[in-house]
Amino acid sequence: MKLKRVTSGIAAAVMMAGVITGCGSSSDNPGSSAGGNANAGGDQKDVTLTLWSISTESDSFHSAYEQAIKDFESSHEGVKVVHETFENESYKTKIKSAVAANELPDVFYTWAGGFSQSFVDSGKVMQLDSYYENYKDEISEAALSNIIYDGKLYGSVICTPVSVMWYNQKIFSENGLEAPETWDEFENVCRTLRENGIDPIATSAKDKWVLAMLHDGLTLKSVGADKLQKTLLKQGGSYSDPDFLVSAEKIKELADMEAFIGGAAALSNDEASAEFYSGNAAMYFTGSWMGGSIMTDAENPSDFSVAPIPVINSSNAKLTDFMGGGSDSLMVAASTKEADLSAALAFEITKGVSKYGYLSGAGIPAWKVTYDDSEVPELTKKVAEYANNATSFTLWFDTLMESEDAGEYLSLLQKLYLGSLTPEEFQAEMAAQLEK
Repeated sequence: MKLKRVTSGIAAAVMMAGVITGCGSSSDNPGSSAGGNANAGGDQKDVTLTLWSISTESDSFHSAYEQAIKDFESSHEGVKVVHETFENESYKTKIKSAVAANELPDVFYTWAGGFSQSFVDSGKVMQLDSYYENYKDEISEAALSNIIYDGKLYGSVICTPVSVMWYNQKIFSENGLEAPETWDEFENVCRTLRENGIDPIATSAKDKWVLAMLHDGLTLKSVGADKLQKTLLKQGGSYSDPDFLVSAEKIKELADMEAFIGGAAALSNDEASAEFYSGNAAMYFTGSWMGGSIMTDAENPSDFSVAPIPVINSSNAKLTDFMGGGSDSLMVAASTKEADLSAALAFEITKGVSKYGYLSGAGIPAWKVTYDDSEVPELTKKVAEYANNATSFTLWFDTLMESEDAGEYLSLLQKLYLGSLTPEEFQAEMAAQLEK
């Protein structure tokens, strides 16, 4: 089965750990049609639906999920939603195990693209095309393109996140610096900050996806969107291309100049981002969701700003090319006992989280904005403007690639950062993996 992808689609990673539970439905009676009342018909028992996500209490989308769930329960009398949250990295293993064991909850968070390909292939996920008819005026098919497989819809998306460079503009100003647009400018920023005793980049190499946010972005800005996607999707490109070596070399250069915060190999994303919020490092490379966390976790949110990841090779890429797209998704287990209600839950929760996440500054909405957004933080509006004017979107490596390739990529990247692989060895290992 091949995934229908849109290379210039629409613009998430976040967290978990836990115990696998079965579908949470407590009623043997069929649910009402999507969007209907759970008690329609009079004698139907109360229903419990289980939802898994990676929005732990420290995640910037957690409150958006909680509010969206309250809205759903209010509009579906007799329905209770049990929301179980898990850390990002451990969840990737957990959800795969749950699919294999046929122990999925009613509705579960996943990443669109290659990550969920095997879930669809296994027949463990429910098609949602008929339910989408109720929502097609509120979210476009283009926004859902990365969760469409063989022309069939298997989920709903929350937001259109993109990778960006968050930076402390106060630190930049005090050191006579501006947001870099090219690699040479970025290198100068890092050297200037280091010479002045400031850690340039806070990151986590323990949570490998955080380091990947920077490497993915640098690779895009070296290789270009078309060649990058063809290579990762095994559609004619080769990782042996010299342009792929460049981003690996840049990671080593940054490590050699001590651009990364000390102890990054042992820091989690939460710990590393806390260092950034407190002003102990000047930059952080991650998704657009950090805007919400800056508003809630930084002592002085006005100190911070955002910019695109700098360009390495202007012949291949533009400043307006972004890693990201419609990826953060909810799927419905084919094994759910409440198909109609679970489908409604998937659509209504993604719609609600899209709204409340945007209002809090955590995300760029995938659903149409039909509400007052005048109070949205300026940081989030700025990222939304970048997304609206993007020339391309490319899903992150570990989302776009097949699951086995993605896992090997993150492992190799961590080794590159730690110095146990040279850039040339990293490139060769990646090329070999993608040729399997």
